[in-house]
Amino acid sequence: MTRTKKTGMKARGGRLAVIGALGVAAVTLAAVPAFAKGDVDITAPQTAHVGKTITVTAHGDDDSAGYLHQLCLEENGYGEGWHQETCSTPVTADAQVTAHGTAARRGDLEFRAVLYGLTSAHDQHPVRLHASAVVTVHVR
Repeated sequence: MTRTKKTGMKARGGRLAVIGALGVAAVTLAAVPAFAKGDVDITAPQTAHVGKTITVTAHGDDDSAGYLHQLCLEENGYGEGWHQETCSTPVTADAQVTAHGTAARRGDLEFRAVLYGLTSAHDQHPVRLHASAVVTVHVR
C-alpha cells in the first residue's frame, strides 16, 4: 500500500463515521415524542360580597392538530369538592368560557379551568390536556 491509499481509507472511514452519526441522530430525533404546547388562563376577582355577581372567565388553547377543544370551569367551595360549573362548546381554535354566579354565603370559593381534547363534538371520552392554576375568591 502506498501512502495515498492509507489517507484515502482514513478519509472514507471518517466520512462513514459522520454519516453513521447523522443517521443515528435522525432516528433518535424521530423517536422522541413531540410535546404539544398549550396554556389555560383563568381570571376571577379576589373578593366578592354575598349576593353580588361573581364573573369568572377562562381562555385555553393547545396546538394539537386535529382536536376539538372544550374548556370547563370547575368550582370548589363550602366543602362540596370540585364540580363542573359550565363548559364551552367544542371549538377547533382557542376555547373560552365565562361563568356568572352569586355567592349565597361567606367563605372561600376556588375556581380552576380545565382544557379537554375531543375527537368529535360528541366525544364521550375527552382527554384532559391542561389545567389552570387555582384562583380563590374571598366572599365577605
